[in-house]
Amino acid sequence: MVAISPDEEVIPLHILDEINTNSDLKALPEEQLPELCSEIRSFLIDSISKTGGHLASNLGVVELTVALHRVYDPMRDRIVFDVGHQCYTHKLLTGRREGFARLRKSGGVSGFPKPCESQADAFIAGHASDSVSVALGMAHARTRLGGDYDVVAVIGDGALTGGLAYEGLSNAGQSGEPLVVILNDNAMSIASNVGGMARLLSRMRVKPGYIGFKRWYRATIGEIRPLYSALHRIKEFVKDAVLPGNMFDDLGFYYLGPVDGHNIQALESAISWARDMRVPVLVHVLTQKGRGYPFAELHPDKYHGVGPFDPQTGVLKSSARTFSEVFGTALCRLAEADERITALTAAMEDGTGLARFAKKFPERFFDTGIAEGHTVSMAAGMAKQGLVPVAAIYSSFLQRAYDMLIHDVSLLQLHVVLAVDRAGLVGEDGETHHGVFDLAYLSSVPGMTVWCPASFAELREMLNWAVNGETGPVAVRYPRGGEGEYRESRVEPASILRAGRDVTLVAYGTMVNEALEAARMLEWKGVSAEIVKLGRVCPLDSGVVFTSLEKTGRLVVAEEVCRAGSIGTRLMAEAVGRPPFAARILDLGEGVVQQGSTGELRAAAGIDAAAIAAAAMELM
Repeated sequence: MVAISPDEEVIPLHILDEINTNSDLKALPEEQLPELCSEIRSFLIDSISKTGGHLASNLGVVELTVALHRVYDPMRDRIVFDVGHQCYTHKLLTGRREGFARLRKSGGVSGFPKPCESQADAFIAGHASDSVSVALGMAHARTRLGGDYDVVAVIGDGALTGGLAYEGLSNAGQSGEPLVVILNDNAMSIASNVGGMARLLSRMRVKPGYIGFKRWYRATIGEIRPLYSALHRIKEFVKDAVLPGNMFDDLGFYYLGPVDGHNIQALESAISWARDMRVPVLVHVLTQKGRGYPFAELHPDKYHGVGPFDPQTGVLKSSARTFSEVFGTALCRLAEADERITALTAAMEDGTGLARFAKKFPERFFDTGIAEGHTVSMAAGMAKQGLVPVAAIYSSFLQRAYDMLIHDVSLLQLHVVLAVDRAGLVGEDGETHHGVFDLAYLSSVPGMTVWCPASFAELREMLNWAVNGETGPVAVRYPRGGEGEYRESRVEPASILRAGRDVTLVAYGTMVNEALEAARMLEWKGVSAEIVKLGRVCPLDSGVVFTSLEKTGRLVVAEEVCRAGSIGTRLMAEAVGRPPFAARILDLGEGVVQQGSTGELRAAAGIDAAAIAAAAMELM
């Protein structure tokens, strides 16, 4: 239940307030655990309604997280979360309750596990499908170094759509390392694939009486190795004869489940048994995404990642139109005129603005799951055989498809269109999600063309050109959120946006808005700034920039990317042998930027309007 009174004040959380250490949680009587879980849900709903964050995923794993913390010690044992957006309860139970007032804000608690934030966070997590691989590495380290701790990976059914998860499972199952994998299944058909008989026997296998018998059996019969081995072979023969295939068994895991993911006693029993077996074990847990909040239960996707909302009505606070929405609408219009156009995304139908396309052209829409490499390779196959594939992928996720961009797309110069969403700083999701490396890796792909719209109008025109005007691989990169002051449409490699005589300001994408503001600041100080707007950043047409420099002799480049492969570094390389000029290059350095609003982060990194104006004044 939602513990919020009509005046929206939070009802006191009596039990949660007393949980300050892992010992406090383990000492809590079992009969109080359901109330603790109810209080946790109330806290999460109230807190996230104010700050925004991942709601449905966290509501679904409250009991599972409590059970994990009662079996393991997170300060010593290693609990590795996959993706990590379901770690809020884990953070509440490890002393970070006060930090939720600034969840995902500058200086507040991160929305993902961060070891620098707490020893309880075993590993950084922002991308999917790597938890089993990371956990196996930790288990090997424990064995080699003689460590005394347990290792458990918590992976969702969604993350199992990523191929890396199976690489980890295959290796972990054959390793023999004591390791537990918790499969949090809240939607996919894994349970039904196991089969009705398997579920029936699995429910019996996790009952306390059965687990007690198994422990006695291993402690007694297990000491008589020839007898134990013979009985084990008979058991496996019978199981294989009457049950459909269980891939986890085939991979080398002892399979337990399905377990009710909202029954703490059943969870504790199963997880304790899995830990004590000292072999690779997979515990299959069934949970309900959005549990305890009716609005999130009915629409778990809508309430997966949310901004601030009214906890009483579930109404999300309205937000301005975004580049993602404009992209989705524009692609639908292009697809109406060309039946060859297909749309692909990697588990981000809503996030990339493709929901409308999926509804309107279901036979031409492909959601590949969390598998960016597969998405790009599949797009390459489509392009090779005459289709025009448009793959919409977040910038930070596209990193995982770099090999396919070169091998499958570039070498044949296939016409694959990449809609690179969330390019640049993304704000509250922090360093795992900022799209600040794509310019570097996309520019290194032979034959790649990269366009950077600064307005909605430019996005429409550049997408049209990418689909109908280009012939090889092409990317259109655009930011999260909406447009700024600049609303024009200049589909040119480079152009003079504002004429000036004293200093040349170079910008692209929505950083153009910072350059325009900086030019006004400089004008107040008597400095005339010329703005060169880049529409295409690869291949770079630097002629307009150097023509401007012949007049001003001073250059400031401001960009929302890491320094490696940036426009500033490329201009400096091209400047060799040209007339000398003074320059300041403003960028994100190594590209590791913490969480906060985009405005706060630009200011902190020294790339906002004030920083641009200050750099220009220094050159004066």
